[in-house]
Amino acid sequence: MRHPAWDAVRRIEVDRAPEEAAGTFGARIAALEAGAVVDLICFTPASAQHLVDALQKRQTLLLHCGTMWVHGRPTIVPTTEEAPRHPFGDYGIKKAAIEQLLLDSTGRGVARAVILHPGHLVGPGWNPLNPAGHFNPDVFTRIARGELLRLPNEGMETVHHVHADDVAQAFELALTHSDDVVGESFHVVSPAPLTLRAYAEAMFAHFGQPARLEFLPWDEWQHTVTEDEAAATWDHIAHSPHGSIAKARERLGYAPRYTSLEAVIESVDSAPAARAS
Repeated sequence: MRHPAWDAVRRIEVDRAPEEAAGTFGARIAALEAGAVVDLICFTPASAQHLVDALQKRQTLLLHCGTMWVHGRPTIVPTTEEAPRHPFGDYGIKKAAIEQLLLDSTGRGVARAVILHPGHLVGPGWNPLNPAGHFNPDVFTRIARGELLRLPNEGMETVHHVHADDVAQAFELALTHSDDVVGESFHVVSPAPLTLRAYAEAMFAHFGQPARLEFLPWDEWQHTVTEDEAAATWDHIAHSPHGSIAKARERLGYAPRYTSLEAVIESVDSAPAARAS
């Protein structure tokens, strides 16, 4: 059911990239005189700086959507927000740089930013990261049919999902408690990650099938999938995120409603293509 609050929403369409290039995007956002700006699509430090400069005069609260990828390869798990950053890959490196820029700007008093770092987003309408570490939904179809699933290595790398509703909850809480959390970063993930092996076994069980798994060394496994799928899987298992939500629980009151598995199952069950034919 459509919430009546949407009737009070004013929609404005803006093409961010060309307006940033023209130097007008930040001014357009600042002219709205909003109490807070939630930025879900900022991917470069230059883009973040553009918005910081525009919002500085009114000290508008800026909520930035980061990523668990800012940590790179984990060293101690569960990983806390205070852990040293060792990002790799273009996306993680740029997101870590954005986080540092926003925190530094807040520390200097020229911004009021809060950064939230989600894991792998799932929920109705989302294509879930699957137990093989990529996004081809055919993996769920094969599991539902009880077919053999090959996983890389021993399947012990981790993935850390989060339901989109829980991410929305975290942003709402950050808005509510903004005066207490400005200049902070928070992980927004489920209470615990899953190994690829455990994830696959749980999905076989969900579809009433015995688990049929085979494990191959990476050098062999990567040739059983497409080049794009192999690249996605390598990215996910190299990161193997395992984020702590203790800080978000304590400071924001974050209380995720979904475990990783519950979030994925709701997402898969809402997608007819993922069911057995």
